[in-house]
Amino acid sequence: MNDPRIQKIVIVGGGTAGWMAAAAFAKLLGRAYDVRLIESEEIGTIGVGEATVPHLKLFNNLLRIDEIEFVKKTRATFKLGIQFNDWGRIGDSYIHGFGKIGTELGLLPFHQYWIKAHREGIAGELGDYSINTLAAPRGKFMPSATDVPPNSPLADIAYAYHFDAGRYAQFLRAFAEEFGARRTEGKITQTHLRESDGFVEAVTLESGERIEGDLFIDCSGFRGLLIEQALQTGYEDWTHWLPCDRAIAVASERTGPPPPFTRATARTAGWQWRIPLQHRMGNGYVYSSQYQSQDEATSILLGHLEGKPLAEPRHLRFTTGMRRKFWNRNVVALGLAGGFMEPLESTSIHLIQSGISRLLNLFPQRDFDPVLMERYNAQMTFEFERIRDFLILHYYLTERTDTPFWNYCRTMQIPESLQENIRLFEDSGRFFRNAEEMFAEPSWVQVMIGQRLMPRSHHPLVDEVPQDYLKQFIGNVGQVIDQCVGAMPMHQAFIDRHCAATE
Repeated sequence: MNDPRIQKIVIVGGGTAGWMAAAAFAKLLGRAYDVRLIESEEIGTIGVGEATVPHLKLFNNLLRIDEIEFVKKTRATFKLGIQFNDWGRIGDSYIHGFGKIGTELGLLPFHQYWIKAHREGIAGELGDYSINTLAAPRGKFMPSATDVPPNSPLADIAYAYHFDAGRYAQFLRAFAEEFGARRTEGKITQTHLRESDGFVEAVTLESGERIEGDLFIDCSGFRGLLIEQALQTGYEDWTHWLPCDRAIAVASERTGPPPPFTRATARTAGWQWRIPLQHRMGNGYVYSSQYQSQDEATSILLGHLEGKPLAEPRHLRFTTGMRRKFWNRNVVALGLAGGFMEPLESTSIHLIQSGISRLLNLFPQRDFDPVLMERYNAQMTFEFERIRDFLILHYYLTERTDTPFWNYCRTMQIPESLQENIRLFEDSGRFFRNAEEMFAEPSWVQVMIGQRLMPRSHHPLVDEVPQDYLKQFIGNVGQVIDQCVGAMPMHQAFIDRHCAATE
């Protein structure tokens, strides 16, 4: 009797997506599975996804990757959130911090009480009541402490990383190969489909070698070598909601201690990122070619660098959106092969991680039961669409009228799912997370308030709290968080003591 299990997994393409997949499959599936990755050194990777969200810690923990070694090898720094400048109006600045805001009181989240207190002049800005958003601009960082009471803000610090994407791929390659994954150098020149069902049977390399597989993972980037070129899966274009379609990336010299946050500054036809690493600064400008030329965009980026550029700027083209199917026949697309979301909220690596995790949960046998594919595609589509809505929110909630780009964003038609969230929050500050969508209530609240969408009212139960107690409660939360941030070490000092890069 033939063994029904998958035996050969072929990963097409390296980079972050390919080596994350190889590392996860080799470590978690074991040596009973043949994990082989094909990549060509002549074909470069995008490699601009240097900022992450806290979910990456779960991936590293699942693979039992040592955090200190990971930070050293990738020359990483720590990230408490993202600072948004000039998005609501020119001159505005707020931080979307990871983790919770304040502390709950009864049935309601902290921000409900803050809405009333702020309107009545007895509360500061929302960012004053989250340890991440207060610590980040002060340059403070530490992981969660274990020697403090469980209800202390210092006991629950959510953080992510900034890292060198090329070094991360190298780090994961060594890890994957240690657990049995094999790398093959070469370019794929032909994809062979089975006549009976159109499944991918094998690929042929430029050298003439034919590599067969049961399950193929397409990590070939925007080309979608298998998922699109071979299987013609189709692509859903979201440019009408997220009009940026170009990016310029350049590294620059460090000019001081790395701040523990990513910066996203709105420009005339898009936005500029700044990502601090231990050894350099990552910079880029995401913009719309409909509203700005490449030369203009390059001038804007280079004119706003804090340090000397270390290389010539790289120019990238993309179409925001997703494949109509992420899993088609025996091909699963990860990373840019599956879809593209601009890195405004650092979701690219999370979507790779999510795709790998969901595939492991729905891992097929060689008959590839369609029910597994359907569930996988439904889950990934849901996640992409919810992240899409959150990104659109940043553009739509602007009051800028200074350029045609921002006028378009401010007045465009948006998905009904996003419009419902905005209407609900505008009424009384309420948000309800939809199932397992990535961004939870604190994220939506910080962006909406940060971009001047103040609710007309608050939850009725807030009015049951006496005014004197409300003032005391808000004041105590702010005082405790300020004291905790004061006790935290500087970000650079923490790195120097625990995880400075040595190579």
